[in-house]
Amino acid sequence: MIITSLLDTDLYKFTMMQVVLHQFPGAQVEYRFKCRNPGVQLAPYVNEIRAEIRSLCSLRFQDAELAYLSSLRFIKSDFVDFLSLFHLNEKCVTVQALSNGEIDITIRGPWLHTILFEIPVLAIVNEVYFRNTQPVPDFPEGRRRLDAKIALLQQPGLEQLKIADYGTRRRFSRAWHEEVLRVLCARLGRPGASAESEGQFAGTSNVLYAMKLGVRPLGTLAHEYLQACQSLGPRLRDSQIFGFESWAREYRGDLGIALSDVYGMSAFLRDFDLYFCKLFDGARHDSGDPFEWGERLLAHYRANRIDPLTKTLIFSDGLTVPRTIELFQRFHGRCQLAFGIGTNLTNDLGDAPDHVPLQIVIKMTRCNGQPVAKLSDTPGKSMCDDEKYLAYLRQVFEIAAPAAQT
Repeated sequence: MIITSLLDTDLYKFTMMQVVLHQFPGAQVEYRFKCRNPGVQLAPYVNEIRAEIRSLCSLRFQDAELAYLSSLRFIKSDFVDFLSLFHLNEKCVTVQALSNGEIDITIRGPWLHTILFEIPVLAIVNEVYFRNTQPVPDFPEGRRRLDAKIALLQQPGLEQLKIADYGTRRRFSRAWHEEVLRVLCARLGRPGASAESEGQFAGTSNVLYAMKLGVRPLGTLAHEYLQACQSLGPRLRDSQIFGFESWAREYRGDLGIALSDVYGMSAFLRDFDLYFCKLFDGARHDSGDPFEWGERLLAHYRANRIDPLTKTLIFSDGLTVPRTIELFQRFHGRCQLAFGIGTNLTNDLGDAPDHVPLQIVIKMTRCNGQPVAKLSDTPGKSMCDDEKYLAYLRQVFEIAAPAAQT
């Protein structure tokens, strides 16, 4: 089995799932898979992918795993009780080979019972693909590259630069992911009880490895949560505000990082008023130019008479270590900073064509029968099969259409 524990996923799946249990238990959703790499043939591996998903659906949460979740201050006892009875239902997932060699994966069902599919299914697709296309992986090159990244981070003047692992969904394999995390813990230091004792490794989004390695689990919310609010909220124009308020109602000031790119930065800043500036601890960047985003957010805080030094900017969009260092040097001393590095940590074994990481995603496309979407600051990151809805969404949030579509 590729996935051996239901904790082998990102923390924000559990934090969002708890909100769904308490506030939207009846929501029905649909997710669709997309591979952004041109020419990648996944169809030959459909049967293996189906078999791994079948094994995933046989898993249950173990007592030790539930105890670990209970130890997290923001996880509530009734949610843990629900998880003790939970399992994923294979009937909610269809995996089909397409005539062009690609695959279609569709997930449909109650949001509460399908939200945990995304991350392990993506990890399954990755590992099935790479174990077939790279039967003899170049792990020595991967270790050399990891050593070089650590050496860059350990340069003088970067002692306060802290990175986190966000690489579960696009990792080369489960075993390689664990090796990378153990090296990071050993070489960059585990997160400590105090700032003085901390190393440069801040933690991981992966809950299983946070538990196994004794590091911090990290994460708040993802795009699907704010997308679903397009259907669940009282009015489309207020869906982003509704999402932030519903989140605050659940966590009462905890997990206070807002996601800024569901409707683009301009629409985010229009909604992220003084109230939300004070209520949330900061925001996360996940599309568009990160330097421009950071400058705009800091200016927004200053315009609202908020000291940026009290707020956290999290960068997580396709980061490499050199880009992370550039961002740290630009914003260090002006605000609090955090960096989540994904694919570049967990799937970097060389530059040969067969080593290219898969750019695969699973995105929510419908909620309660209605289309939902994000209007990313990066062209190509949006997923929606209803062009009329996308046009309406742009109109409502005052977002210009991309140049190619005008």
